[in-house]
Amino acid sequence: MNPLYMLLVIPFFFLCMGIEWLYGRIKGEKYYRFNDTITNLNLGIGSQIFGLLTKGLIVGTLVWVSQNWAIMQIPNTWWSSILCLVFFDFLYYWAHRWGHEVNFFWGAHVVHHQSEDFNLGVALRQSWFHSLIAAFIFLPIPLLGFQPVIFLGTSGIVTLYQFWVHTEAINKLPRWFEYIFNTPSHHRVHHARDPKYLDKNYAATFIVWDRIFGTFIEEKEKPHYGVTKKFNSWNPTWANFHYYIEMWQAARQMPKWRDKVKMIFAKPGWLPEEMGGYQDAPAIEKNDQKYNNDNRSMRIYVTVQFLLITCGLIAYMYHFENLSVFFQWTLAGLLILSATICGAILENKKWLYIAEYAKLIMTVLCLNVLYYLNYMDWFLIMLICSSIGFLLLVTWFTLGWKHISYKS
Repeated sequence: MNPLYMLLVIPFFFLCMGIEWLYGRIKGEKYYRFNDTITNLNLGIGSQIFGLLTKGLIVGTLVWVSQNWAIMQIPNTWWSSILCLVFFDFLYYWAHRWGHEVNFFWGAHVVHHQSEDFNLGVALRQSWFHSLIAAFIFLPIPLLGFQPVIFLGTSGIVTLYQFWVHTEAINKLPRWFEYIFNTPSHHRVHHARDPKYLDKNYAATFIVWDRIFGTFIEEKEKPHYGVTKKFNSWNPTWANFHYYIEMWQAARQMPKWRDKVKMIFAKPGWLPEEMGGYQDAPAIEKNDQKYNNDNRSMRIYVTVQFLLITCGLIAYMYHFENLSVFFQWTLAGLLILSATICGAILENKKWLYIAEYAKLIMTVLCLNVLYYLNYMDWFLIMLICSSIGFLLLVTWFTLGWKHISYKS
C-alpha cells in the first residue's frame, strides 16, 4: 500500500472516529471505551504490518497468474473497473461467508468480531493473517484476465467502503439504498451475537448477495455485539492466535484422525459427538476489565505508547522498501511487541514490566543501529532524541507500575 495514501487515510480514520465519539457524547451514548478502542487500533496496526510483510507474496502471485494463466486479456477501462468491482464483491461475499462457516478461516476472522462495541474503531480491528489465507479465493479475477492494477484498486475501494458501515450513529437509510447496498443497519446485524442474527449479512458493498443466497436478515431489535464464546482479553497477539490454540487443544483430545481433520473444515464450535460440543450462550455483560482504568498515569502512558506506535507504523510503511529484510522484520516485531504490551498494561499482567523495559532497550538499540548504518547524517539527532525519550519513558513507567495490582 502506498505510504503517502496511508498518510491521508490514517488521519481521516481518526477524524471520523473523533466525530463519532463527539456525536455520541452529545446524544448521551457511550460509543467508545478506552481499553476496547486501544485494542482495536493496535490490531489494525498489526494488520497493516503483516500486510506489508506478505504483500509481495500476494501481489506477486496475482501478477504471475495474470501473466501466465489468464484465459483472456481484459483492458483497463471504466467498464472493466466496474465489472471487476462487482465480481470482487461477489467473491468477497463467499470469502467472508467461509470465514464464518469454516473453522480454519474463522480462526483468523474471529478477531474482527471480538469487540463488544460497534463503532468506526471496530472497522480497523482486522486479522493479521486472514487476507493471506483467503487470497486464493480471489484468483478467478486474474484468471479471467483482469489486470492486477484494477484488482488492487477495487480491493481498496471495497475495503474503504466497509469502514463507514461500522457505526451506531447512523440509523436506517432510504429503502432503495438499504435494498442494494450494505449499510450500518445491515452490518450491525452481522456483528451481533444474538442467536437470530448469527451468520447473517456477509456483504461487503452489495447486500443483494445476501438476499440472493438466503443469508439476509433485517435489523429489528438492537443487537448485542461480540462472539458467543466470550473473549476476555485486550492482548492483540492473543486475539489472533487463541482460536487456533483452542483448536489444537481440542484436536489432541480426539482419538480419531478423521475427526482431527474434519474439525479444520467444520463449522466453528463443532466437536465429535463423544465430546459434546460447545454450549455457548450469548452473554450480555461486556468485558470491561477496570484494573487500570483508575490509574490515570498508566492510561496516559498507554495513549502515548499508541501514538508512538502509530507514528512508527507510518515511518515504517514510508521507508519499508528501503529497509533490509533484517530491519523489516525486526521493526515489525518491535511494533507488534509494543502493541502487545499495551494490552498487558490494560490487563495488569505481571510480566509486563520486564517486557516493557526490554522493549525500550531494544527499540533504542535498533533505531540507532539503523540510523548509523543507513542515515548517518541523522544519527546524532536520533541518538540524542532516542536517549531522552528512553529515560523519560523508563521513569514514567517505573513510577506508574508501582501502583498497579498485578494479575498472573
